[in-house]
Amino acid sequence: MSEQPSLAVVGAGPAGLAAALAAAGRGVRVTLVDAGDRAGGQFYRQPAPALAARPPQAPHHQGRTWKRLRDGLGRHRAAGRIVHLADHHVWCVAREEATGTFTVHSLLGPAQEEGGTVRADAVLLATGGYERVLPFPGWTLPGVVTAGGAQAMLKGALALPGRTAVIAGTGPLLLPVATALAAAGARVAALVESAGPAALLRRAPALVTQPGKLAEGAGYAVRLLRHGVRTLTRHTVVEAHGTDRLEAVTVSALDRDGRPRPGSARRIPCDTLAVGHGMLPHTDLAETLGCTLAGTAVRVDDEQRTDVPGVWAAGETTGVGGAALALAEGHIAGRSAAARLYGRAPDPRHWAPAARARTRLRAFATALDAVYVPPAGWADAVTDDTVVCRCEEVDAGEVREAVDVLGAGDLRTVKLLTRAGMGWCQGRMCAAGVAGLAGCPLTAGRRPFARPVPLGVLAALAGTEGEPGTE
Repeated sequence: MSEQPSLAVVGAGPAGLAAALAAAGRGVRVTLVDAGDRAGGQFYRQPAPALAARPPQAPHHQGRTWKRLRDGLGRHRAAGRIVHLADHHVWCVAREEATGTFTVHSLLGPAQEEGGTVRADAVLLATGGYERVLPFPGWTLPGVVTAGGAQAMLKGALALPGRTAVIAGTGPLLLPVATALAAAGARVAALVESAGPAALLRRAPALVTQPGKLAEGAGYAVRLLRHGVRTLTRHTVVEAHGTDRLEAVTVSALDRDGRPRPGSARRIPCDTLAVGHGMLPHTDLAETLGCTLAGTAVRVDDEQRTDVPGVWAAGETTGVGGAALALAEGHIAGRSAAARLYGRAPDPRHWAPAARARTRLRAFATALDAVYVPPAGWADAVTDDTVVCRCEEVDAGEVREAVDVLGAGDLRTVKLLTRAGMGWCQGRMCAAGVAGLAGCPLTAGRRPFARPVPLGVLAALAGTEGEPGTE
């Protein structure tokens, strides 16, 4: 290890920024590696500078916290304590067994045809999460986007995905997306939420521990009322209609078993459907390193350490829980990493407020997870000719045949028999849908690379060993 230890932080969202600032503030040389062209991640995504947008034009969350993080990053960069590598798409993190050091491999720029490496004494994974999207007839029509995609379009480009939108699925994300689209001038024809008020009431004891979160939700509800947005709870989208692009959706009420109630279907004209069913943790890099998962998330201890020496993880990759939880986890991880890299056992009392916040917010996230679940009978409404894996054009009938006729009993076998999940996205878009149709648990699929890599980049890696730093 060099005299001043080094830490590579992968991801510049709330968790990565909090971790980088905490570690840099304690004498660690930090390299912050991120795929975005600017720090902030999806949560703090800002409009492109060329748009010269100013609030309230620029939709944003928690402006004061973002300003503190942004200014802190700027100070540490100016002092040489943090190097921020934007537009670096990490495809692998490798650990050298002999030295215990790490090499972070990435692809540079929009074309992603050139490779880059960062070497460090330790690595902190703050890779965030991605949306869970479930298939339904018509979901591949132009005009159907993810809820997060619609939000990113509005935040980053100040652009609306269409003029008349339906927001559908389940989860807290639907509220800010519907509110932001309505405030930006779209006509939001309906917010279609499959969860119902009764589910919230059943989790009330856990939810009331975060009155600020509840107030935030109530604020969204009030703004939706002001914009005249109709909210349909215990409803789901059963089909999207159109020829060349989306023209309407059919929504239906759900019965007690989570299946569309006969006779309740209604058609809503729209040119945009923003749909999402919650988030899943990004664990590709952690899996490659051999980190143990707990369910679909990376397992960590009280210091946010994984079970691989020298690897910390924070934020959505350890369990989806929102930006405030990510900030707390990132702060703890950064402080722990700094102490450990200097050979000291950290004192948890130094991050006690963050630890208390982490405990409360994890309990709140667990309660929300129990409320916002996809309707139990969603797979029954998917017709056999509905494409499930868009990359490999595998439909629901092929998945069912793999299970019912060929005897597939797990997600990997379904993948081998149908090619579902073998395409460009490597199952990130379709795995949850395929697992649901097949009746298999959603399990992480260990991949050597987190994204496709040009052969030329791999060939250039031979004989590139060196000291901590960037190349």
